[in-house]
Amino acid sequence: MSEGRQQGRDPVDAIIDQWAAVRPDLDTRAMEVFGRIYRLARAMGDRMEKAYAPYGISRGEFDVLATLRRAGEPFTLSPRRLAETLMLTTGGMTGRLDKLERAGLLRRSPDPHDRRGLQVTLTEQGLDAVDRAVGAGLAVQSAALASLDGDQAGLLAGLLRELLAGTRAEAD
Repeated sequence: MSEGRQQGRDPVDAIIDQWAAVRPDLDTRAMEVFGRIYRLARAMGDRMEKAYAPYGISRGEFDVLATLRRAGEPFTLSPRRLAETLMLTTGGMTGRLDKLERAGLLRRSPDPHDRRGLQVTLTEQGLDAVDRAVGAGLAVQSAALASLDGDQAGLLAGLLRELLAGTRAEAD
């Protein structure tokens, strides 16, 4: 049994054991890693939804507000730039922008540099909401990482960075 399995079993271990019983020829290390990444992403996604709910926003809406916030003053981007950054279709972006604009968290206005274009800007209310929501989200994420010490969290972050870079290289 691997060292990781000795620390405590999880549902992924049960799946790996089942595969080992019926297909002992399979190397299931990738399944162990990605099965846990998938389950972790789902669990954290649910927690993040709950963290953002008090601010009247979903995870997807947080992503829009956070992208504008990270852009720095004047917290303005084009809808196209937002869609590219968030990997959304223009239709998906329009729906999010409509909802956030109705809530008073952002405003759309003509782009002064392009007569055909628009720009999206955080309102004061949007800036306040995203600043409070990011703190709430980080608290949830930090609590989830509390089972790791600083060195372990740093090692995990580095390993995931390498894994992500490797998947990007394969896609090219």
